Amino acid sequence: MRKKSGGGGGGGGWGETRTASSELSWPVGEPRLLPLLPLIYVAWADGDLTPAEMQGIRARIESFDWLEASARDQVARWLEPDAPPSPAQLGELLAVVRGLAARLPVAGRLTLVDLGLELARAADDGDQDWATPEVCDALEEIQTALGVAPAEVCRELLSSDVAGPVPSIEAPAAAFDLEAMTRLLESDYREVREEVREILRSPKFDYQYGLDKEAYRELVLGWCKELARRGLGSSAFPPEYGGHGDVGRGIAVFETLAFGDLSLLVKFGVQFGLFGGSVYFLGTKRHHEKYLRDIGSLELPGCYAMTEAGHGSNVRDIETMARFDPETDEFVIDTPSESARKVYIGNAARDGQMATVFAQLVTGSNGYGVHAFLVPIRSKKRRLLKGVRIEDSGEKLGLNGVDNGTLWFDRVRIPRENLLNRFADVSEDGAYTSPIAGDSKRFFTMLGTLVMGRISVAAASVSAAKSGLTIAVRYAAQRRQFGPAGAREVPILDYRTHQRRLLPLLATTYGAGFALQHLTRRFVDRTEDDTREVEVLAAGLKAYISWHAMRTLQTCREACGGAGYMAENRIAALRADTDVFATFEGDNTVLLQLVAKGLLTDYKQQFEDVQFFGLLKHVTGQAARAVTELNPIVTRLTDEDHLRDPEFQQGAFAYREEHLLVTAARRLKKRIDAGMDSFDAFNQCQDHLVALTLAHVERVILERFSEAVSGCDDPAVTEVLSLLRDLFALWRIEEDRGWFLESGYIESNKAKAIRKLVNRLLAEVREQAVPLVDAFDIPDEILGAPIGIGLQY
Repeated sequence: MRKKSGGGGGGGGWGETRTASSELSWPVGEPRLLPLLPLIYVAWADGDLTPAEMQGIRARIESFDWLEASARDQVARWLEPDAPPSPAQLGELLAVVRGLAARLPVAGRLTLVDLGLELARAADDGDQDWATPEVCDALEEIQTALGVAPAEVCRELLSSDVAGPVPSIEAPAAAFDLEAMTRLLESDYREVREEVREILRSPKFDYQYGLDKEAYRELVLGWCKELARRGLGSSAFPPEYGGHGDVGRGIAVFETLAFGDLSLLVKFGVQFGLFGGSVYFLGTKRHHEKYLRDIGSLELPGCYAMTEAGHGSNVRDIETMARFDPETDEFVIDTPSESARKVYIGNAARDGQMATVFAQLVTGSNGYGVHAFLVPIRSKKRRLLKGVRIEDSGEKLGLNGVDNGTLWFDRVRIPRENLLNRFADVSEDGAYTSPIAGDSKRFFTMLGTLVMGRISVAAASVSAAKSGLTIAVRYAAQRRQFGPAGAREVPILDYRTHQRRLLPLLATTYGAGFALQHLTRRFVDRTEDDTREVEVLAAGLKAYISWHAMRTLQTCREACGGAGYMAENRIAALRADTDVFATFEGDNTVLLQLVAKGLLTDYKQQFEDVQFFGLLKHVTGQAARAVTELNPIVTRLTDEDHLRDPEFQQGAFAYREEHLLVTAARRLKKRIDAGMDSFDAFNQCQDHLVALTLAHVERVILERFSEAVSGCDDPAVTEVLSLLRDLFALWRIEEDRGWFLESGYIESNKAKAIRKLVNRLLAEVREQAVPLVDAFDIPDEILGAPIGIGLQY
């Protein structure tokens, strides 16, 4: 080897040995130094060694008696902490190592030590055995001192810096019949769902971004008129008024519309669900004949004016007055204070001509609580009527295609017949009559019109979650990021953290859909006896599912990175537009307390209706369950068959609900017995009551999920649904493991086993994640999200 002086690095260590042919600073012709080259490169390239650690490696090399003194000195100069190589010199070293390694067999590239020895053998033409114990031990010590994973670093060192074209990702084959799964998810009203999909596929209904408020409102109104023209708005109305007489059909239309622009959904819901529904459900034949057909055709745009600035969720105490004047046979509608103004009223700012106004009915000197009245607010030419004042609510967080407004009434007179009088009426002389004697029962019966609205919001929330998951899961199955050293980047859906973010939410969305199916059928077929139970379940599911949708969409946004923040990829609008669902049709936290009160009432009723032996049987049953389920053997069971047993899962959910119910009842009774006002007692136990309601709703979802699994006659669909059901159940137990551990229902080893099994289930669900979102059957034209379109079967 010919030595040349070279300028290249401080201390004279770098650039002193160049070959005449290559002009590189490395001794490619000196076999004794070649085993050290990969180690030296990693020592500098890794960048994590301290000067003391570098000095330690130098000292070890200086002790190698199998190296000549000049070679040891050369290596010591290369490892001088105060004289690091330049980036160009380090790049030259990497090029030398890669160039020499290209001629080696793959077996010679296992670790840095293996690679170095093979480089020496190749340079020496195999004349000398370099893999002596002394040399190997010395090299292994240096490799260990570097603190790296040798095989990974070796692969990375030898991989090319220049990336080739990214190969396309093959979609995993669906292990089940997609159409069969879609039929199960949408078992009711398939025909009208397809009709709505076809309408939304039309270019006329394409998303349009960047519109100003007025242009957006005009677009949404046009869309709504088209739906009305096709008869979709009047689905729930009787045939004699242009409808189908089918409330379930109306909910199915609403649920499917939620795949599209949610401003259209809300405008549609206000007009046909809230305004039209109030006339239909709270009015009588005179109102139906006069208004329903025009409402269904959108000839009469209307509002639903319940919420007041000072009494958001407390409808019972709203201030708007409706005082009967017997001299003119009219009601006088009045806003007595600023806190009584009607706020956030959809359709009010621009299009509404009439409002269903909730107000305190007063006749003579007596007040009879909240009732609903039809109050004209605009002419057909959009001119405000006398005594009506309206202000535009302006820009909102989302849903800016809906014209929300604030309403005031200054002694507005309406005919007595404009009282929606299904549950109460006032005669010409001012006499008040009602088939329901109690004010409280009458009030809640009238508010029963909100049940359909709450079911509809829950249905829309499921659809919005489906849209977000379809976009995020498809994107995650295609988007590559990072990967093993020296290998291709991998799809981000292969990462466990990504699976933990998205796939439990996918399982929950499936379960929520099945629970909603059950609720809708019960609502459509409800009887007098189960009306209250349906109302309670509707409140609970609306709160749980709308929160689930919000969490899902935020997670999907984050899971798609910067792409998820772009308007064209839809998640931003979905997230903004569904945010109001947490307070729309009832604040979620208030609704959960309503559910808790219903559960406590039922619990109390059990003991009022049973004799002593019935009570004894109930207590004995509770004791038997505690003995069985809190048995140390059961609380410690960790085998997969046990954890995936629906009986264990449902037992855990039922135990949690019952335990929270009993302890909540005890806490309330203790306070009330001590003389505390019931309002204060409930206030002190609010957190407990909310936890009870969430446990109740999750138990219902799991039961409906299990029913869907057991009722499915397609083995492949059943198998993947069982997988999703198990993931939902065990993930929820894992998420609430603090409670289950605290209550003694599981022990720590069982909690660890559940966590491990959840991870395994996630890996299995990942293989079918794309087919599972494809089964939602959201056409690409509706989805309108470039990052969510790509994997086809």
